[in-house]
Amino acid sequence: MGLAVTAEVSESGARTGGPARRAGTWAAVVRQVPARLLRLGALGGLLIAVGGVGAGAVLRRDPLLTGSILNAVRYGHGRDLATAVVFVGVALMVYSWVRLGRMVRAGQVDGRGVVLAAAAWTAPLLIGPSLYSRDVYSYLAQGAVALHGFDPYTNGASVLPLSLGGNVASLWQNTPSPYGPLFLLVAKGVVAITGDNVIIGAVLMRLAVLSGLGLLAWAMPGLVRHLGGRTSVALWLTVANPFVIAVGIGGAHNDILMVGLMAVGVLMVLDRKHVRGIAVIALATAVKATAVLVVPFLIWVWVARLSGPARQRFFQACLVGGITFAGVFALSTIVAGVDLGWINVLQSQTPLLTWMSLPCAVAELLYHSVGRHFPGAEYEGFLDFFRSAGMYVLAAVLVRQWWLARAGGVEAVRRAAIALLAASVLAPSVLPWYFTWTLALAAAFAWKDRWLAVAAGFSVWMVLITLPDGTIVARWHYGSANPVVWWSYLAVTVLVGVWVGRALLERPSMWSLLAELRARSGDPDRSGDEGEPGDPGRSTKVAEVVEVIDVADVVEQASPDTGRPPDVQGIHDPQDAGDDDVGVEPDTAGKKRGSTGG
Repeated sequence: MGLAVTAEVSESGARTGGPARRAGTWAAVVRQVPARLLRLGALGGLLIAVGGVGAGAVLRRDPLLTGSILNAVRYGHGRDLATAVVFVGVALMVYSWVRLGRMVRAGQVDGRGVVLAAAAWTAPLLIGPSLYSRDVYSYLAQGAVALHGFDPYTNGASVLPLSLGGNVASLWQNTPSPYGPLFLLVAKGVVAITGDNVIIGAVLMRLAVLSGLGLLAWAMPGLVRHLGGRTSVALWLTVANPFVIAVGIGGAHNDILMVGLMAVGVLMVLDRKHVRGIAVIALATAVKATAVLVVPFLIWVWVARLSGPARQRFFQACLVGGITFAGVFALSTIVAGVDLGWINVLQSQTPLLTWMSLPCAVAELLYHSVGRHFPGAEYEGFLDFFRSAGMYVLAAVLVRQWWLARAGGVEAVRRAAIALLAASVLAPSVLPWYFTWTLALAAAFAWKDRWLAVAAGFSVWMVLITLPDGTIVARWHYGSANPVVWWSYLAVTVLVGVWVGRALLERPSMWSLLAELRARSGDPDRSGDEGEPGDPGRSTKVAEVVEVIDVADVVEQASPDTGRPPDVQGIHDPQDAGDDDVGVEPDTAGKKRGSTGG
């Protein structure tokens, strides 16, 4: 009787998604990802965190290290050693990510397995020092400015005591906050909890930013369902990406929180929850203004689903969407206790110069190669001209993409991703983590092999061009460093990015696999092991041969038999059904979409 009852309960639990089924499901997920990849990636994250104690964006005066023997890791050879440890950690994480990507493309790991790997690799960084940027100290300072009754949109960190403001980069000491009211509210909350303890404050700020990555992971399966990609690939490109983990989470950038909210808002609009979707986009904009760029594109999605004359539909969507956006944004502003002064801050010229901004790069190149040889030519004039030209070009690109998106649906989201990419390239100042803006949406589309390789290589390159302390290599500031060293290092990072892209796609030749089998079968020391089919000796022999062959590579060789186009990555695993609906667009009555370059 007891056995019968147990069996009945177990079957019921499986049918209703109870604990027994959930335990079995997660056990299967754990088995998907080789333990070696989980351990290597986690070790990489641990080494990045440990090395970051000396090589990262450390405090000006660290209460834990100052005065101790460990303080040596922050200077001279100790810092060089710490930097080397960080790079070893990055290498381990990148290797694990590429191997995981090959398994994802082969259909061996689904989205849940990717999330498991991402969690294992990210965990060591959560309590580590700030990496690749000092922005988290600016966030804390801006929260403290607001908490102490100052206007964060007119005052910088210089009004604070050194314990809070002293760790902000000198470039931003007198710069007001350019961030929205919701993020200032988050920063105020963190500082209210941690006070002057910058170390704990940075950890809490990183956890707040991590919620954005969780939102992105939650939204991605739904975005994939609409946009035609694969959940496992999309999650591999976003939440498991070393660029997102090391730079985005390691640096505690609020861009991750913004893109998480933005992804949820876009998904809601695609799910016909238009008002709620626009409201969430307003919250994303209240974190960082960039999110507002997707609103006009989502209006087209809404317009396409309304009935009536075109002008009436457009007016209705704009009116309701505009009221919703303005209402939510105004509410967040009132709750945060600030005004709209950040709009003026956004309009001011940024003092930061980076060659990743196309206008800055053109201005630097032309001035140093041609302009400085002409009497009266001023660097600031070159820079202002090309920055202004870049903004005009960006405006033209945004308007064109918006107009091309008027069919709504998937096309509107694709154009929104292009618009975000244009903003991250043509802005007056560009930093590596800005490219997470477009990645959050583009990842959900179907990817051709060559573009997936480009995205992988570019992601790793973006990690390498910024040193752990936040220094961006090859700044083109002549005299500040040896340009030969910087340009040589930059060339090496490009080669590494190319290698990563090739490693993701490269398959062993079938001839080489056959040669390996032939060589082992002809080994005189093993000739007695072969036996007949079904013989234990033969089983041992086959196991030894298979052990040296990457199963992901073998599955990739078989991909032409799946019937999918040869330029589309991966094999659709039946286990992924329900979260990897490849190429299915619900609004087109089940018709499958073709591949779209992300």
